[in-house]
Amino acid sequence: MAERILAAGFPLTVYARRPEVLAHFAELGAEIASSPADLGRKVDVACVCVFTDAQAREVVLGPDGLLNGLAPGSALVNHTTGSPLTVREMAAIGSEREVVVLDVPVSGGGAKAGQGILTVLAAGPVSAFERCRPVFETYGNPVLHVGDVGDGQIVKLLNNALMSANLNVAVDALRLGVDLGLDPTTVAAAVVHCSGRSFSMELLAGGAAPDVIVEASGPLLRKDVAMVEEVAASLGVDLGLLGQVARPPA
Repeated sequence: MAERILAAGFPLTVYARRPEVLAHFAELGAEIASSPADLGRKVDVACVCVFTDAQAREVVLGPDGLLNGLAPGSALVNHTTGSPLTVREMAAIGSEREVVVLDVPVSGGGAKAGQGILTVLAAGPVSAFERCRPVFETYGNPVLHVGDVGDGQIVKLLNNALMSANLNVAVDALRLGVDLGLDPTTVAAAVVHCSGRSFSMELLAGGAAPDVIVEASGPLLRKDVAMVEEVAASLGVDLGLLGQVARPPA
């Protein structure tokens, strides 16, 4: 995503924990920040993309976090998939400092980021969204506005829970096919042309063993399904059937 921003001609400042990442972007012409707060002092749009909700809180709300560096009138874009409650807290604190916070998880992974075709699920004030849209369009297509701050996280978490549920069901369907004497690759290759198709079945039709796909996607899906369960519990919402089938195998 950062490479796409830079390639589009936007001035870019980068902060990362790993020296090799910083060296890579320095070679590409980016300015390097010494901390999140230092990055905030150098930019008017700050994008955060880390793995966990806790990491996002540290980078944004910590003592040396972005909100301690961003000037009034700046925009903070949270691309991390996490709790809608966290990004709403960020938005409330940002508002006190006249910094607008956008809730913008993305879907598609590294390969689609490199091609500029991530699905961008933006939520927050429309005026700030439109201001930041040119940046989003460097790595995203489609770029969607899905509601108020927190709604982007909810859409992304529901998507990932559904992805996990689809994968669990698709793997079990192929297992059943094997029990009935069929080749699983043949079954998957046929189903992707039928009404039972899904993105998960398309992955399985690619020839990779189901256990390999489950193992590769498991950590991310477990994190996000656990977050869905946590958010639903905090809001008193019943996940219903989705909650029963979404949890990845341990």
